[in-house]
Amino acid sequence: MKIEHATVVSQEELYANTYVMWLSCPTVAKGASPGRFFMLHCSDGLDPLLPRPMSFHRFRDGNGERQFAILYDVRGRGTAWLAQRSSGDEIDVFGPLGRGYEVDKSTQHLLLVAGGLGVAAVISLADQAIAASQSVTLLQGARSADHLFPSTTLPKEVEAIAATDDGSAGHKGVVTDLLEERLPWADQVFACGPTPMFAAMAKVIREMRSRKPVQALLEEHMGCGTGVCYGCAVFTRKGVRLVCKDGPRFELTDAFR
Repeated sequence: MKIEHATVVSQEELYANTYVMWLSCPTVAKGASPGRFFMLHCSDGLDPLLPRPMSFHRFRDGNGERQFAILYDVRGRGTAWLAQRSSGDEIDVFGPLGRGYEVDKSTQHLLLVAGGLGVAAVISLADQAIAASQSVTLLQGARSADHLFPSTTLPKEVEAIAATDDGSAGHKGVVTDLLEERLPWADQVFACGPTPMFAAMAKVIREMRSRKPVQALLEEHMGCGTGVCYGCAVFTRKGVRLVCKDGPRFELTDAFR
């Protein structure tokens, strides 16, 4: 995979230590789609050494090209370095990688389930679905209201429903508490978040005896992003699979029993 140089178009803190950065890199943008990812090197040198997987958060047309955004929290040296980048800076990237979301042609109602920063990966799917005149409901869970993705930045047609651990916005509890009521409405479900959220979703679906297709983007630490290091191996019903190469999209019932 060839390393490319992405140019920072803009960056801002969107909410609670969470930043959105727009990038220009036509080669990477060309094959990008909701649910896929790319690797980004968060350093001017070799510390941190390994690149980071980043979801394609949003897409737009700008300056005659397709641009893409990332959404990230500042958690360590790499993301602290990233937060200091400004317009015109260059960052080493390669991609796009992995298998993204697949929306069936017959689907009209999309239910998106996002836990924490998992919301970064589902927003572009919401944008795409609304542009195709499909209906979208977003169930979003976070620690508190300050950590929710701002609904004002979503297409107005998206129904956004929140759950917070402390009850400061929406339902008090976890986002999977909202799943049972909304599941019958959906033609397909698309999710991204931490492993406990997926396990809880699988439990709800089993108890409802639902056969609704649910596509989950698994989150695992990655060293290479190309299937060489085996650092993102997971056990599924079909055996050991690599999140970077075989995923990150998996059928929920294949990955969580």
